Amino acid sequence: MTSRLHLILIVAICITLSGLKAQSNQRQKQLLDTEWSFHLGEATNAQQSDYDDANWRSLDLPHDWSIEGDFDQNAVTTGRGGYLPTGVGWYRKVFDWRPNGNPVWIEFGGIYQNSDVWINGHHLGHYPNGYMSFYYDLTPHLVPGQNTIAVRVDNSLQPNTRWYSGSGIYRHVWLHTTHPLHVAPWGTYVTTPVVDSVSALVSVETTIANAGGQKQQAVLRSSILDKEGQERARYESSLVIGAKDTVVIPHALALEQPQLWSVETPDLYKLVSEIEINGQVIDRYTTTFGIRKIEYNPQKGFLLNGVQTKMKGVNLHHGAGSVGAAVPIDMWRRRFQVLKDMGCNAIRTAHNPVAEEFLDLCDEMGFLVMNEVFDEWTGGKVEYGYHKYFEEWSQRDLADFIRRDRNHPSVVMWSAGNEIGEQSRDGGHEILRPLIETFHRLDPTRPVTTGNDHIAADGRSAKLPFLNMLDIVGYNYVDRWHERRELYNIEDKINHPDWLMVGTESVSIYGVRSNYINPFDTTRIRPISTTSLIRAQELWKYISTHDYMIGDFMWTGIDYLGEARWPSKNASSGVIDLCGFPKDSYYFYQSQWTDAPMLHLFPHWNWPGREGEVIPVMAFTNCDTVELFVNDKSFGQKAVQFPRPGNSGGWNRYDEPPVAITTSDLYLTWDVPYTPGVLKAVGHCANGNRLEQTISTTGSPYAIRLTTDKGDISANRQDIAHLTVEVVDREGRLVPTAANEISLQVNGPARLIGFDNGDPTDHTNMKSSDRKVFHGLALGIVQSEDRSGKVIVRATSPGLQAARVTIALFD
Repeated sequence: MTSRLHLILIVAICITLSGLKAQSNQRQKQLLDTEWSFHLGEATNAQQSDYDDANWRSLDLPHDWSIEGDFDQNAVTTGRGGYLPTGVGWYRKVFDWRPNGNPVWIEFGGIYQNSDVWINGHHLGHYPNGYMSFYYDLTPHLVPGQNTIAVRVDNSLQPNTRWYSGSGIYRHVWLHTTHPLHVAPWGTYVTTPVVDSVSALVSVETTIANAGGQKQQAVLRSSILDKEGQERARYESSLVIGAKDTVVIPHALALEQPQLWSVETPDLYKLVSEIEINGQVIDRYTTTFGIRKIEYNPQKGFLLNGVQTKMKGVNLHHGAGSVGAAVPIDMWRRRFQVLKDMGCNAIRTAHNPVAEEFLDLCDEMGFLVMNEVFDEWTGGKVEYGYHKYFEEWSQRDLADFIRRDRNHPSVVMWSAGNEIGEQSRDGGHEILRPLIETFHRLDPTRPVTTGNDHIAADGRSAKLPFLNMLDIVGYNYVDRWHERRELYNIEDKINHPDWLMVGTESVSIYGVRSNYINPFDTTRIRPISTTSLIRAQELWKYISTHDYMIGDFMWTGIDYLGEARWPSKNASSGVIDLCGFPKDSYYFYQSQWTDAPMLHLFPHWNWPGREGEVIPVMAFTNCDTVELFVNDKSFGQKAVQFPRPGNSGGWNRYDEPPVAITTSDLYLTWDVPYTPGVLKAVGHCANGNRLEQTISTTGSPYAIRLTTDKGDISANRQDIAHLTVEVVDREGRLVPTAANEISLQVNGPARLIGFDNGDPTDHTNMKSSDRKVFHGLALGIVQSEDRSGKVIVRATSPGLQAARVTIALFD
């Protein structure tokens, strides 16, 4: 696999689905992820039912074959794709079926990319988009007994993306069955046009499809259930629908004392849509939604439920380190919680549709989402990118994208594209126009933006007709050009006071976790990239003090594979590394985005051979003052306050007492001659809170500490546990310079699906069970099998005390 740049993958599955017939008149949605198999190599006629796939290896979906390969400097994906292999692959699936005349369709959450799907040798269709969900009707082609689904995936044309994409059926697959009269796929549209704390009006449009050959009379019932499952509102109406026809039925439901969805309290409701014929419910379709009010104002920015809310956002790609693009939902849950703890409240889905469960989690955890659909329109950025398909496919992809995602309360803004070349072209707004019209037609409740990187650019500035057509003007790197490094978009606000404005993409604090060696002078210690820190802090000062700025989305929240230059395999622009471990820069944002008292001191204090060398020591904090001690000797107290309070109610009177600040920066720093021992920072807050953090010179690596975020997981082939590996000294302190190689052994009904350390230059295969820790840390991912039992994970390394954890699997 390591030497094959164009991989040929064939996968097959045999599974019996006859259990679905027991309730053939009720909607069924069955996950079809288990017991697949795959084979490398081209397969002639693999779409035919009689193809022999008996010798293939067993695996489960979601599946990303690229992440299983080795990193190769000469890979055709280049640094854009993270130096990993791609190629062509086939998937097959054989199942037993007893046709009963009811509609059956298969839904793919995402296939990267250029997929062709067959059922029993009949070609269902070709779909080029690698990110969007899609489905095919199987009904007319099913036969009694065995049926064969075949999928060909072609990711061989490279480059086709600017970052790591993954390859294969990397998201979930579902089989749907319904009564001939049913709610159409993505067939509900729920809005809340009237909202307050006393009552809410819930508007529902339900698309009903009649796949049968005769006219039908029925009743559509819409019921709203709260999080306890109690019915809170109901509305029903009669309908008549012709054969092979669809109708849209509007309902309006009044709800008293609603629990509003917000960032702090993301309360959710369920809409249950039931179709009834002659007193029998023949279809039941459930839609999760939230009740909230969103407003955008040229002076006040964004308001959620009437409260001015600044979007403190990050950009995220669709992959997750060692598992590539096939990301278990609990990996996102862990990463989202780390972001939440930083104070992040918003996510931009850069730069294509994400999995449905990604948005479900945003709904559940309370994130505001800028939902983005395209990275290219008619102009290409890479040779085989989406611009090849835009003219033919963009309207269908866009419509499906909106219909699929428009019920998510977390989605508060659409993005039609990122750094689109048409922004700077004469007539480029005419390419934007039909996209905007489709957004407004299918969802008039949310505004549309694009991420524009050429506003005020030399020689190719974004055109005014393009920007004026946007509901919200999005700025990628608002401080990039000339005097805008200091003035940002103030000039635009003066010239266009009615523009809504948001920072769609902005610089973060670049760096590799715990790497404190100055890259420009390796003889010196540099705790952080001060250039990017200063740029990020000055931008945040501007964003936070100008109400008309809706918010800002840093690039990026988390490191991601691709957009790299060898020997690096991933971009290091995140404030969280590829494993999900926070970097020091994470705490800068936490100091600005959270109210709970916090203090973070760095760098580590293990610098043998540098005794007497002056090392900058830094602190991020939202305390008012911090005093630094080195081996109990004070190096002085320093103070920070932002924003600085002005007079209120009279001269020299203040609502909030001013602090005698020692810097206008949003961080504190001391120059300290290195001597081994203990750094101690003591922070004091105006409310009386006192914080203390110490960093000690540690001993040599002595033992492994192995911990898990879960003591038990479900035996469902989907659930995962994160294993944090730490190398510690005799006192149990993390050794920040440790680089020991660790072996993980998993015994029991689970398997290791990824093992990484966050080092951009580590080229160890992501599926290897052997890996060095990076600055003392690594992360393993264990996934359950389908039987209960006890899983024992053991971590070993020559010269270190071993460690083990036990995880219980339950049915």
